[in-house]
Amino acid sequence: MTSEPNRKNILLIDDEEDIRDMLSIMIRRFDYHVLTAENCTTAKQLLSNEHIHMCITDMNLPDGSGIDIIEHIGQNTPEVPVAVFTAHGNVELAVSCLQKGAFDFISKPVMSSELKRVLDQGVNLSNVEDKSSTQKEQLLGNSQAMEKIRATIKKIARSQAPVHISGPSGSGKELAARQIHQHSTRQEAPFIAINCGAIPSELMESEFFGHRKGSFTGAASDKQGLFQAAHQGTLFLDEVADLPIEMQVKLLRAIQEKKVRPIGANQEEEVDVRILSATHKDLKSLIQQEKFREDLFFRINVIPLYMPSLAERPEDVALLSDHILNKLNTSSDNKHSILSEDALNKLEQYSFPGNVRELENIIERACALSESHIIEASDLMIENEFHEERVNSKAFNANTEDISSFLERTEAEAITQALKKTGGNKTKAAELLGISFRSLRYKLTKIDLN
Repeated sequence: MTSEPNRKNILLIDDEEDIRDMLSIMIRRFDYHVLTAENCTTAKQLLSNEHIHMCITDMNLPDGSGIDIIEHIGQNTPEVPVAVFTAHGNVELAVSCLQKGAFDFISKPVMSSELKRVLDQGVNLSNVEDKSSTQKEQLLGNSQAMEKIRATIKKIARSQAPVHISGPSGSGKELAARQIHQHSTRQEAPFIAINCGAIPSELMESEFFGHRKGSFTGAASDKQGLFQAAHQGTLFLDEVADLPIEMQVKLLRAIQEKKVRPIGANQEEEVDVRILSATHKDLKSLIQQEKFREDLFFRINVIPLYMPSLAERPEDVALLSDHILNKLNTSSDNKHSILSEDALNKLEQYSFPGNVRELENIIERACALSESHIIEASDLMIENEFHEERVNSKAFNANTEDISSFLERTEAEAITQALKKTGGNKTKAAELLGISFRSLRYKLTKIDLN
C-alpha cells in the first residue's frame, strides 16, 4: 500500500473496526493518508514495510498493548512519533506512556480539534529547524555533563510531555527551558516564563487564567492569563515550589483538563500549552512536609532534567568566562577586557556557590573596577572574608541534609556575613555578594532574614 506523493502516512492501531473507520475518516479530512492495523503484529509489519510519519495506537490490543508499540518504535524506528489513546481522566496511564517515550496522548472520546493538533505536531517534528546555532544564548560547555544535557534536550523536545528542571540557583534552568522550546514543534509560538514566587497570592489566579471586566474590584477590562498567552506554545513555571497549595490544585486541573476558566467567565477555554517547570528546592521533601501536592509533582515531573552546578563541571569555566567577556566587551564602549592567566586560574579553583550567574557577576564587577584592560586575580574580589567563612562553613552531609537545603543554608550564611561586614547596609552587601539590590531584597524575603 502506498500513499499519494505529498501526503503523510499515519498508522492507526485499534482493534475495533468501527472506531478505526470513524477515526480514518477524520484523519483523511485533515489531508493525511491512513494505514490501519487491528493488532500489534500487523502494526509492526506496516512499520517495517511502509514509510510511516506518525503512529497513533489504542492501549488495549488483542496481542499486546500500546506500551508494546511504543517500545517497538523506540527500538526500531525512533524517528516515528507515537501518540496513544487513553480513557478520559486516566492521568496515570497517560504519564506512563509519556515516560516510555510517547510523543503525546489523546483522551477518549476523541475530539476532532485535539486529534488534528496531535497529528499536526507529530508530523511536523521531522520538519523542525534547528535554530539553536542562531540563538543569542546557548547552553555552553565542552564538559561531558553539558554534552549530555544538550543531547537530552534535543530528545525531550520531540515530546509534548511536561519537563521538570531541577538544579541549584544560577545553573541555567530557564535557559534549558528556552532550548527545549526552541528545538520543539512549538518554536514559532510564544515562550512564556513566570517566576511563581514573584506573584502576590491574591493575584495568582488572575495571572494564570485571566479575568473578565468587572469580575472583582480593579478589573477595569478583560485580561488574558498566562495560559492563554502561551497557547500553542510553552509555559515555563520557574520556582514552582513557591506556589501556594490552593493554586497548586487549580494548576493541576488546568494541566489535566487542558482548559482554564478566567475569573468571572461562564465557560472554560481550551488551551494547548506545554508545561515546563523548575525549582532549586527538593520537591520530594516539600511533599513530605505537605507543602507541595504529590499529584501535581507526578504531573509536572514526567520527564526530569537536572542542571549540574558549575562546581560539577569546572572544565567549562574558561569557555564560559570568554563568552561572558565577549558579551561585555561588545556591549561596552570602554576598554576591551581580558583575563590574566592568574585570574583564570583563580576562577577555576573557586567553588561558585552561585554557579554561572555568580561567574557573570564576578566578571562584570571585575570589568567595571579594573584599572586596565587586563583583569588580574585581585580584581575578581573572591578572596574576601565572607567568602572564606562561606566556604569554611559546616560541610554538606549527605546523610542528614539534602543538597537544596545545604545550598539554601549556605546562601543564608553568606548573606548574613555580608550584612555584618557592611553594618547592615543592603546596597553595599549586594555589591559585596556580586548580586543586584533587587535580588538581595528578594532573597532576604525568601529566607526570612528581613
